[in-house]
Amino acid sequence: METIFNYFETIPSSHRSIILVGGITFFWLLEGLIPLFKFDYKKWKHAIPNLFFTLTTIIINFALAFLLLKTADWVKANNFGIINWFPEMPLWLYVVFGVLFLDFFGAYLAHYTEHKIKPLWMVHLVHHSDHKVDTTTANRHHPIESLIRFAFTLLGVFVVGTPIAIVFIYQSMSLIFTQFTHANIKIPPKVDKFLSYFIVSPDMHKVHHHNMLPYTDSNYGNIFSIWDRIFGTYLELDREKIVYGVDTFPDEVKNSSLKELLKQPFQGYRKPTGVEKV
Repeated sequence: METIFNYFETIPSSHRSIILVGGITFFWLLEGLIPLFKFDYKKWKHAIPNLFFTLTTIIINFALAFLLLKTADWVKANNFGIINWFPEMPLWLYVVFGVLFLDFFGAYLAHYTEHKIKPLWMVHLVHHSDHKVDTTTANRHHPIESLIRFAFTLLGVFVVGTPIAIVFIYQSMSLIFTQFTHANIKIPPKVDKFLSYFIVSPDMHKVHHHNMLPYTDSNYGNIFSIWDRIFGTYLELDREKIVYGVDTFPDEVKNSSLKELLKQPFQGYRKPTGVEKV
């Protein structure tokens, strides 16, 4: 664990890029071998706006990375934060707690907040308005949302007290997990169910992309499924019944246009058309 910790403490930007590109490539190819849904679409055309938003997210995170570094250095120097107030523990357990709590602040809490505050929901809507969810959907976030997510991650680093090595471990895991859970891959139901007791599985997250409440407002987790289970936001839905998109913004043509997606957060809130029975 010490070797891994030391590696991520100074991980080169090129290596982080390899994780990003390698993950997309791997799951892109896997989607062709074991697809969950056989989409009738031009995959590269569908990917263009999603990859554009991936690029804007990279730029924003890179531009603001110094804030993460400064905050991580400060909490380490001042022994500040939740994991630094715990009794002394092995390094592996220290890392596990750090990633676990960062997953809460940087992913679950951020995601939950975006669904509950209307202006933030309109920003997050860009992610949900994809009618063909695949691995490229993972980073389909409006630039404003990238800033929001970064702010929550920064809050997490401060409150949890994670050194930069754990921050980079968390971000690398988060990246792979979000590509995995959005990928259009078919995993045996029993295997997926078993995984969902510990981590966010593909089927578990795809329930979140169903176009109707209450499923849209469920399964907010990114890496660990524990947060949804603790806070009562875990729901199940037969994978065959999942319909991607959002009921209030059903126009797939507009939802596939980069120009329209950039304007989407400013179009005004629309009430849900209904609520399905669980």
